[in-house]
Amino acid sequence: MNHPSFFPLQPRIRPGRIVATPGALASLNHNGIPPMALLLRHICGDWGDVCPEDWQQNDLCVASGLRVLSVYTMPDRTKVWVITEWDRSVTTVLLPDDY
Repeated sequence: MNHPSFFPLQPRIRPGRIVATPGALASLNHNGIPPMALLLRHICGDWGDVCPEDWQQNDLCVASGLRVLSVYTMPDRTKVWVITEWDRSVTTVLLPDDY
């Protein structure tokens, strides 16, 4: 990937209201990952397992006020998405099947 491996804890986006689907919470619990860990990564600009083009697009979306999508792969290979809406009103933690 063409992104840094270290991210300072400096917020890049406002998350708004934070919500999560039951499936995402169950997956995080099953994998021993606290939801806040993914939220911090997302809010600080670590977009996870997106391709380099989507990483760049997210960086542009932060600057221009568009929707931002992060993808994180759990130890059991399940993918969890974190999406912040364009107006920064809500950030949702969900499984791709929940979309």
